[in-house]
Amino acid sequence: MIEHFCIAGDIGGTNIRASLIDTEYRIVSKLKETTGDNPLSALFRLIDRLYGSVPGDLAVCGIGFAVAGIVETSSGTILRSPNIRNFSGLNLKEEIQRRYGVVVRIENDANAAAFGEKVAGAGSTFSNFIILTLGTGIGGGIVVNGRLLPVAAEIGHTTVNTSGPQCGCGNLGCLESYASATAIIGSAISSIEKGVPSILRNSYNGNFYKLTAENIYMAALEGDPLARSVLREAGKALGIGIANMINITSPEAVILTGGLLGAWKIYIEAAIAEASKRAFPELFSKVRIIPSSLGDDAGTIGMAALVFEKAEECAAGI
Repeated sequence: MIEHFCIAGDIGGTNIRASLIDTEYRIVSKLKETTGDNPLSALFRLIDRLYGSVPGDLAVCGIGFAVAGIVETSSGTILRSPNIRNFSGLNLKEEIQRRYGVVVRIENDANAAAFGEKVAGAGSTFSNFIILTLGTGIGGGIVVNGRLLPVAAEIGHTTVNTSGPQCGCGNLGCLESYASATAIIGSAISSIEKGVPSILRNSYNGNFYKLTAENIYMAALEGDPLARSVLREAGKALGIGIANMINITSPEAVILTGGLLGAWKIYIEAAIAEASKRAFPELFSKVRIIPSSLGDDAGTIGMAALVFEKAEECAAGI
């Protein structure tokens, strides 16, 4: 039994989170930095700081990070990361191993979140479920028969409008282009530029280009028509994506996580209403659409579980 700690976290388009975690999936120490223009340097700074916080004579048995993008897990190479451009083509596993000399696992962020929810969160009571990570972009992970399905599950890059705007991935009309935080902010700013009345126009002393998804949600709660409309439309698009996945995989649950989860009252409720119209009733009636219980820690816990699993295999000579 591995008795030491691991360092695990997730690398997103906006932030990098890293934690020191024990074998019971307890987070001993947690750090965060903005992803910035040099995410590899930011990542190493976080890892170095966590190494310095390891208690006593115990050791770090491995390192694991989830990344927003298409990941070749066998090699640890990030084949493509639309929201972290300078990570595309990078063998992150090799970079980390060269510096720290321990077991390393690299996985897609939503897949890691799905595994985290399975081992220690809202997915622990389901054999088959889908997770959607709702943040800067939109990711997906699929668990079937209690195991993480080793597929890309890029649900955010499924097409919801064949003549829609170009997504960061290069495709047209992706779900992410309509339902992500980036899309919500862009839609609000575009409407304000066109002269649509909104209390958001006065945000940041009139520099509404600094708007965040949280600003928009708070304005919606105050009854701002533009903010409410933007969130409802984004929610409808998300509902289309959820309905598609329900019709394809007939899951027991769809678990939602990420920064946009705070906008449940308008954005998520609109998504559930739209999904109920578009999914087969026989399938929709059997699915639960629920929030993550691990929140931002889902991917980190998932990566910790994967690292401990790999470290056990290495210790056993597998």
